[in-house]
Amino acid sequence: MITAIASRVEVMKWMEDFVHEKMTEFLKSVEDSWQPADLLPDARMENFFEEVKNLQERARDLSYDLLAVLVGDTITEEALPTYESWLMSIKDLPTNEESPWMKWNRAWTAEENRHGDLLNKYLYLTGRINMREMEASTQYLIADGFDLQTDNDPYRAFVYTSFQETATNLSHRRVAQIAKKQGDGMLAKLCGYVASDEARHAKAYKAFVGKIFEADPNEMMLAFEDMMRKKIVMPAHYMRELGVDMGKTFGHFTDAAQRINVYTALDYTDILRDLVKEWKLETVTNLNDAGERARDYLTALPDRLKRVAERMKAPQLEYKFRWID
Repeated sequence: MITAIASRVEVMKWMEDFVHEKMTEFLKSVEDSWQPADLLPDARMENFFEEVKNLQERARDLSYDLLAVLVGDTITEEALPTYESWLMSIKDLPTNEESPWMKWNRAWTAEENRHGDLLNKYLYLTGRINMREMEASTQYLIADGFDLQTDNDPYRAFVYTSFQETATNLSHRRVAQIAKKQGDGMLAKLCGYVASDEARHAKAYKAFVGKIFEADPNEMMLAFEDMMRKKIVMPAHYMRELGVDMGKTFGHFTDAAQRINVYTALDYTDILRDLVKEWKLETVTNLNDAGERARDYLTALPDRLKRVAERMKAPQLEYKFRWID
């Protein structure tokens, strides 16, 4: 632990050895990683068309809302260039190419890149998706960018990624469970692989925040409070379809996710509660008055949000996405 931190620059520099040590725990080497080709029909094989036919037969019974959520998840995963450029723009991170932080960003991006490739190819093979419409939505999302309200601050950014990667893990895990119930074991397997990656990434960002709490507890507490007052928005909140105003598509996507219990307001509350517990907020010391008030706000917030979430009703209005024929 270090004391009298003058700036976030020093904290990030101090953490470099920790990030380096944790790389092999939280990320896998290319040699040890699965690739989309390992999990999908191989076009080089004589039984390729038979396997695709079987895949399409399994996918035929997937519900409309599940397909909509899967397409939205895929578009989110495929907007990866936006997320990498966002991480690279965070102030106070060392920018030396050999810095553990830069190595982390590149390796994290490389792992995440497989997710969109895998899900895109699966959706293409199902024959149930208007791929041009989906591809246009992905192009929109990358071109439009996003505003995560982290102010290019590493403390706020790592609160965001801790929350978002946990939510992504949950979403892919739930899609896998529903797909299995609807008879598509292959899709369940694919989403399970993606969820496993997201779980490791969530652990990494949670560990980063935990380390910052050791070095700069007051500023870290204030950053956490600020992010929760703003509310955590998902990275695809600007998602849209051709001919549809920005924001409307994402709203319908989240409605579908709530209807089938993939990701709900209660899940948001549960993730926050887990982060408060993970970072042991109640035992954090060396806080000033503002830090103490921030902690009081954060520890009370899950119960407040839960009461609101329990009164919310799942949206019933169905929407016809341009992605799905």
